Amino acid sequence: MSRPQLLSAFAGHWTGVGTGVTVILPPPGTVGSGEVRGGAPATREFALLEPGRLVEHVDAVVLSGGSAFGLAAGDGVARLLRERGRGFPTPFGPVPIVVGMSIFDASVAADPPGADAGRDAALAALTGQPFRSGTVGAGAGATTGKWRGALEPGGLGRATGRVGPATIEAVAVVNAWGDVIGGDTGAVPDRSVTPFGQAGTNTTIAVLLTDAKLSKLDCHLLAQSGHTGFARALHPAHSRYDGDAVVALATGEVDGADLDLLGAAATEVMAAAIRDAVRPA
Repeated sequence: MSRPQLLSAFAGHWTGVGTGVTVILPPPGTVGSGEVRGGAPATREFALLEPGRLVEHVDAVVLSGGSAFGLAAGDGVARLLRERGRGFPTPFGPVPIVVGMSIFDASVAADPPGADAGRDAALAALTGQPFRSGTVGAGAGATTGKWRGALEPGGLGRATGRVGPATIEAVAVVNAWGDVIGGDTGAVPDRSVTPFGQAGTNTTIAVLLTDAKLSKLDCHLLAQSGHTGFARALHPAHSRYDGDAVVALATGEVDGADLDLLGAAATEVMAAAIRDAVRPA
């Protein structure tokens, strides 16, 4: 499924065999924050997203397969951005702020994405290649339903909404321990299931992107609303076996957006993006 680029950002994929990388490159000056609620996260540079930290702007968000190994994809993105003069200014040159989140997929046992894959995904974004949903990029090796001992297809999904003059979009990579529920998926929670799973082998990771002008604290609250969308579309969500994490980015073109209404929309678009990830093409 092909759609226009994410608001004013660039986004691209690198897709390998059962794994991949998705890179989102917001415009310079984009404010970002995030929150982890899963019990087994694989993240890069997440501590600096806390509202009290010095850095406010995010240069890239890298979603990848390969669990902790796949976080290396962020290195390739950081080097590419440094070559182009992008990053936090220091006396020795710019240091790109590249946030990473990874899911656990089968590439952990063989050939997880590395720096070259991250660079290729970033170049795909910069050259305007179509940004698709489904089993592409970081969603290529994603599965769901593992709490039932199943391996149902997961993937990458997108959804967009509006709040007055502001737009908000969600991108979700769904590799959940639980099931995707609600909407037109036809699924409902199965409470007869005997829980099954292994710690650290599941995760849903997501990015919220809005053109509203928000502070870093506002973005943190927006990320929390995104997690509410997880709870609406996944059962169970935020387990000890998941690395669930959300990053919220605000590009700042639109003044006057109501934060609470934007949060409500974030919940809805996140749930819709999660369901889109498992919808047949």
